Amino acid sequence: MIQNRKLELITVVAVLGFVIVFLAVNATGSHGFNGSDEVGSQKVAELTGHPVDSFTPLIPQWIPPSAEIESTLFAIQTAIGGVILGFVFGYWFGQKKQTSSR
Repeated sequence: MIQNRKLELITVVAVLGFVIVFLAVNATGSHGFNGSDEVGSQKVAELTGHPVDSFTPLIPQWIPPSAEIESTLFAIQTAIGGVILGFVFGYWFGQKKQTSSR
């Protein structure tokens, strides 16, 4: 019983800590979430003197015709990743349970 209370207390403290950090970081309003590609490209352009727009990739990127298709593809990708992770963790827990029951 005491072990459960201790775990609940740790969980509540962790969640509150994440909420406080999230609010503290976003309270200023000056932070923009830039991807590493954008930040890296800007830094390379700054160091080399070549504009960012002059870069053309070897393999052109396919741009979905609408935002709905893009979000659907992302959701499918996420679901496939979740299924794979579920199988892996299920296998590990199954192996652990099988070895402990022997």
